[in-house]
Amino acid sequence: MDFKKKPDSYWKKSLLKDIYKICRKKGTEKPFSGKYNKFYEKGTYTCACCGGDYPLFSSKVKFDSQTGWPSFWEPINPNHVELVKDTSYFRQFFGARTEVLCSRCGSHLGHVFDDGPLPTRKRYCMNSLALSFMPEELTP
Repeated sequence: MDFKKKPDSYWKKSLLKDIYKICRKKGTEKPFSGKYNKFYEKGTYTCACCGGDYPLFSSKVKFDSQTGWPSFWEPINPNHVELVKDTSYFRQFFGARTEVLCSRCGSHLGHVFDDGPLPTRKRYCMNSLALSFMPEELTP
């Protein structure tokens, strides 16, 4: 199934209103409000829009960035995320940031910054509503 070819009407009908706003309209949840911010279970984070069979991040690389959003220092597979220069709003004045999209369905997940821990120095700062979680015992 080619999720990138699905029309906006499909996503609007298929997703909860808050998930649609974040993932399809590039919104952001309020800091410290997401269910995965202070979540420490072992497992795999997947895309909330296109399904639990597309692994994005492992709990093994999750860290507390103290920013209010769940943060990871690398994706499970770099091909599962797409990085795009974000020049929205006033970014042309304050400097661009890098948006992180699900490479399978194109949903907005969050942003990546260069202030994370070793070994990558990256902070993939994700919206909890853009993610689903599969506990380790259920991960294939």
